[in-house]
Amino acid sequence: MSEFDLPRRLAAEALGTALLVATVVGSGIMAETLTKDIALALLGNTLPTGAILVVLITILGPISGAHFNPAVSLVFALKGELTPRDALGYVFAQVAGGIAGTMVAHAMFALPLIDASLKMRTGGAQWLAEGVAAFGLLATILAGIRFNRTAVPWLVGLYITAAYWFTASTSFANPAVAIARSMTNTFSGIRPADLPGFIAAELCGAVVALIFMNWLLRGAGEAGKKREARP
Repeated sequence: MSEFDLPRRLAAEALGTALLVATVVGSGIMAETLTKDIALALLGNTLPTGAILVVLITILGPISGAHFNPAVSLVFALKGELTPRDALGYVFAQVAGGIAGTMVAHAMFALPLIDASLKMRTGGAQWLAEGVAAFGLLATILAGIRFNRTAVPWLVGLYITAAYWFTASTSFANPAVAIARSMTNTFSGIRPADLPGFIAAELCGAVVALIFMNWLLRGAGEAGKKREARP
């Protein structure tokens, strides 16, 4: 990441988030157009999302780290691997890119560029699902980086593909994507009024994942060295 200056990293974050959201929203519109079977429509939304994540993380990861997600940027800022200033820039780029992605998807299907969602997604079960989704995503990323960095694109793509189906919320796991999806009144939308609960749950899940994985991934040798270093 250090090979690229901040403007290029921000551009990569904006582009990646835009393409991710365009895929989520666009595939949802396409699925809803082609079938009235909700399960089949969800499958048509799931597979393109998992596939595009593999592509985007592979091609943009070397530039910016391929966060595309404020929850991921928050975790790396807390780990000290991203400065607060850079993390704030990442978040702005991700949110702006996500909104642009919704607009592009709408334009491709001849819909109004912005159309606030009316789809209700709220309640304790939904918030718990988002916390679990974000926890699992960050656990996947942190463990993947530790044990097999080159596999991270596939790990994230496969995790999100699975989480679409095992979480009640269909695994947004991303505040920037949630904001962007509040601007589409289509299959993948979420009411703007429901955003605070989703975003809070996602951030909480990410922070809990950081705390737990820091403990889990600390090897016995590393823990021993820290004890020896204490006075």
